[in-house]
Amino acid sequence: MKKTSQKTNKLVSKVFLYFFLLVFLFISIFPFYWMFVGSTNHTSKMFTNPPTLTFGDQFMTNLTNLNDSIGIFRVLFNSLFVSLVFVVLSLLVCTFAAYALSKFKFRGRNTIFMTFVLSMMIPYQATIIPLFRMMTEFNLLNTYFALIAPQLCFPFAIFLMRQNFLAFPDSLIESSRIDGAGEFRIFWSVVLPSMKPALAATSIYLFMMQWNNFMWPLVAVNSPEMYTFPVALSSLIGISMIDYGQIMVGISIATIPIIIFFLLLQRHFIAGMLGSAVKG
Repeated sequence: MKKTSQKTNKLVSKVFLYFFLLVFLFISIFPFYWMFVGSTNHTSKMFTNPPTLTFGDQFMTNLTNLNDSIGIFRVLFNSLFVSLVFVVLSLLVCTFAAYALSKFKFRGRNTIFMTFVLSMMIPYQATIIPLFRMMTEFNLLNTYFALIAPQLCFPFAIFLMRQNFLAFPDSLIESSRIDGAGEFRIFWSVVLPSMKPALAATSIYLFMMQWNNFMWPLVAVNSPEMYTFPVALSSLIGISMIDYGQIMVGISIATIPIIIFFLLLQRHFIAGMLGSAVKG
């Protein structure tokens, strides 16, 4: 009887567990479904009662109108170019900085690291005016450089990579030095290959941060040819009329690269985030 009761309790627990998981799965996925449905319907069907939950036949019309409004393919190129170049350069800068702060002993190392950590407490909006004045002085506004360069040395990326580097055994680095390997070769051939999970996690974070960045691109560029997705989509919101069909198409297109980027690196993502807590 006890075994039967225990099995029944386990079964009931599993049923409740899967029920709540399905509920939260529905809550998580439904906004995306509604977004894709909205992109295929006319804007008049967005707020009908009952709501329209079936796909329509207006996707190409909405896409054509969106392209006429903001030049969607130019905006897509701008966002992809800025985000990918930013990820590569920022990952390079932050990885070098994190490696130096974790594996080289020099005076002021901890002070420099704490400065990076404390800088994360500064509101991003507080840096907008100084950055704007700097870019104006150097005549760099409305350029890709202005969109990419200001945040290349990203404090959270340095923190995340440093925590993973701290977990790497110093004995392997010392043995490589004894074998005559240079510092750059040790970093590139010995340390970095074991940091793939951390690199993947940091890359996803940097890509999403830059892809969704709105405030700085809004200030740094004033030409529609340089707009990224957040700025371009915000320009669709008019004073008297909002075409939600266009907006939903734009949001759908803007969501796809993030999903693809995450799926490509997802198997490394959790391992990289957990690795940052191994050693502090």
